Amino acid sequence: MNYKRQGGITLISFLIVLGVVGFAAFVGMKLFPMYQEYYSVKSSMKGLESEPGIGDMDPSKIQDLFFRRLYINYSENVKPNNVKFERTDGGWLMRVNYEVRRPLVGNLDVVGRFDTTQELTRRGGGLE
Repeated sequence: MNYKRQGGITLISFLIVLGVVGFAAFVGMKLFPMYQEYYSVKSSMKGLESEPGIGDMDPSKIQDLFFRRLYINYSENVKPNNVKFERTDGGWLMRVNYEVRRPLVGNLDVVGRFDTTQELTRRGGGLE
């Protein structure tokens, strides 16, 4: 008897691979919005840096401008108590430190801690 041996993966192996890939995609769908929000926070901070006279503004005014930019990006996890300002030589050092917690499976959660700083030193309304 001459049996041909078939190569390739079996149905069970295919289902295992499909389960692993599916779980990885599920985790990616949970993590992607967290990092998308983090990059919108960073881009809002970069945008503030280019505002004329930002180094001379009051921190409450800067915070208001920052949250207006975040509102456009549909950010929901950054709160006003997550934003801190420190006075520096040329203006302000803005620090945004926040945490995002998303349920994953059962009693497992994904926790993202994000901390970013930006120097806000631009003076006056002219070109530098």
